[in-house]
Amino acid sequence: MARSTLSRRQLLAAAALPGLFQMTEASASSQTLNKNSAPSQLKITDIRSVLVASNYDYPIIRIDTNQGVYGLGEVRDAGREGTALVLKPHLMGRNPLQIEPILDSIRNFASQQRMGGGYSAIDMALHDIAGKVYRVPAWRLIGSKYRDSIRVYCDTDQSKDPKIFADRLRKRKAQGFTFFKMDLGTSLVVDRPGAVTSYNTATTKGLQYLCEYIQAIRDQIGWEAPLATDHFGPLSLNDSIRYARAFEPYNLAWAEDMIQVGHLGAGGDAPKNWRAYRDLSDATTTPIATGESLFGLEEGFKALIDNRAVDIIHPDPLTSGAIRETKRICDYASMNGVQTAIHFAGSPVGCLASVHMAATLKDMLAMENHAVDIPWWGDLVTGPAKPIVEHGFIQVPDAPGLGVELNEAVVKQHIRKGGYFEPTPQYDDYILDRFRLGGPYPHLDENGQPVVKQ
Repeated sequence: MARSTLSRRQLLAAAALPGLFQMTEASASSQTLNKNSAPSQLKITDIRSVLVASNYDYPIIRIDTNQGVYGLGEVRDAGREGTALVLKPHLMGRNPLQIEPILDSIRNFASQQRMGGGYSAIDMALHDIAGKVYRVPAWRLIGSKYRDSIRVYCDTDQSKDPKIFADRLRKRKAQGFTFFKMDLGTSLVVDRPGAVTSYNTATTKGLQYLCEYIQAIRDQIGWEAPLATDHFGPLSLNDSIRYARAFEPYNLAWAEDMIQVGHLGAGGDAPKNWRAYRDLSDATTTPIATGESLFGLEEGFKALIDNRAVDIIHPDPLTSGAIRETKRICDYASMNGVQTAIHFAGSPVGCLASVHMAATLKDMLAMENHAVDIPWWGDLVTGPAKPIVEHGFIQVPDAPGLGVELNEAVVKQHIRKGGYFEPTPQYDDYILDRFRLGGPYPHLDENGQPVVKQ
């Protein structure tokens, strides 16, 4: 019979085990536990909304649970809260911590443009709940931070007076912004003889006039500062190539959503014709960006990325899939050598959700904010450091969840219509759905006799 032997080192280790177990048990008992919820029993009990009137309407939603923990989310700016509320029966009774299974079950109800807003709002609210329950910021639920603050740019309205237009960008620089964007519509030169065709696109002479605006702004902000352009008008592919080539001497950060006609998909910011964008990108050294109204990697961005049709993808998380899906899109783009800039034009709720996502991206240029000129915008919420946008940057929150709570008094001052998170019984039953059996229903049994099955 074989005799087992233990070395002196093994005996000492075995003797230490009871003490080790006691130390581990004591350490566990001294940990601060989250007593606000019991995760395994957490259930979704309601979903409600409030519509805030601002530069655009902000449809904000709230998902409630049986344990008092709730999550905030936001539908895309100028969208409708109904795109999220219609998903209510698909959420009721489910554990909100099952983020991916829930999102998988509602993905078929998401689409391009504002129809991606419901899915995106649900994603934000689920991450807000999970972060609160586990006491971690939303960014921690999807990865690690690559940055503690997010660089911000803001779109700047045009003026037909080049001096006024340039002064608007100079003021942005004085506010601390280091990344700039300007609208450069053909409408700027429509009153000049010989500048615009009957199709409302610039002639060669008109393009020279448009470039004068870029030059005036470069004189104010400098040549080293990134400067992007947008809102050119009804450009075809060939028009876009002419414009982009004319802009080449000005070292633009990008030209955005150029092709407005002759592509697949409504609206120039949700292009489906990647071939047209590849032709444009191949024809110019001006970086080309698009995609603010596309949803999903497979549904919206993959073809553009796989075919190197653009230099920069420009998702808006409130359409593209909010936190989890937008990170997936941007990481895929980075892996394939395509850069990312983030579009955003909503409330602080969606803004901070986007900031959490952007913090985890390895490669990101900047994130847009359309509300820096609205004095009460930041007052809509409590939680983040104020001002939210300071010297051209937003700090990434480390508070649980999204790190924002609504300031009820201020929100109520700016409601577009309806009330403050009123009940939504009109959405209790399924409106959007797949195949669903009811019952009882009539059918024939194996003998061909009519029966009603319960």
